[in-house]
Amino acid sequence: MRLPVLADQEGKWRLTSSLTQVRFGLEIMTAASRRTALVVVDVQNDFADPKGSLYVQGASGVVEAVNRLVESASGRGWPVFYTQDWHPETTPHFAKDGGIWPVHCVGGSSGAAFHPDLVVEGVSVKKGGAGEDGYSGFTMRDLVEGRDRPTELDSLLRQEQITSVVVVGLALDYCVKDTALDAVRLGYEVEVPLSATAAVNLSPDDGERAIATLRAAGVSVTG
Repeated sequence: MRLPVLADQEGKWRLTSSLTQVRFGLEIMTAASRRTALVVVDVQNDFADPKGSLYVQGASGVVEAVNRLVESASGRGWPVFYTQDWHPETTPHFAKDGGIWPVHCVGGSSGAAFHPDLVVEGVSVKKGGAGEDGYSGFTMRDLVEGRDRPTELDSLLRQEQITSVVVVGLALDYCVKDTALDAVRLGYEVEVPLSATAAVNLSPDDGERAIATLRAAGVSVTG
């Protein structure tokens, strides 16, 4: 649309001022309609430390990338939420009790603690404390009853009126993937930046399959 030419300087100022206010208002509306949070998944010693019981190759670079994103999120005013595996000593999740995983992230142990280099600036949601599978930050699978139980993550995000999440951490082919898929199911816009995650790759192509699954579900998988 072509704007009319105004004859006087006062009119030009009024037009410019009005357009500036409209543009500023639209920016505020856009920001208000799409509030974003950073969700940092399971950057714990058993996954991120080379001495951990379930170390993920490349985790040291993930910690650095996550820290940069935490700093960026804080600068933008985004809330940051964290998740932690928090298993009991005995659980069907572990191979010794009939599961598939070595013992890891036992609640209160050093392996369950955040990696010491991780910048922590938000609430942590613990999962798996009653013996459930805790792959997603949003839900836990009760292996006895065969049903999912919600964590508090969704309610925490909704309290902040969050509509979009950036999901990072460990590991891409399990907890990051499941957290991102649950976020889509719950109605959030979701991004997973690959620079801030890494795959366990029990099978060599598990990471690539996870990426394909995420993209098929509508997740924005970025570099």
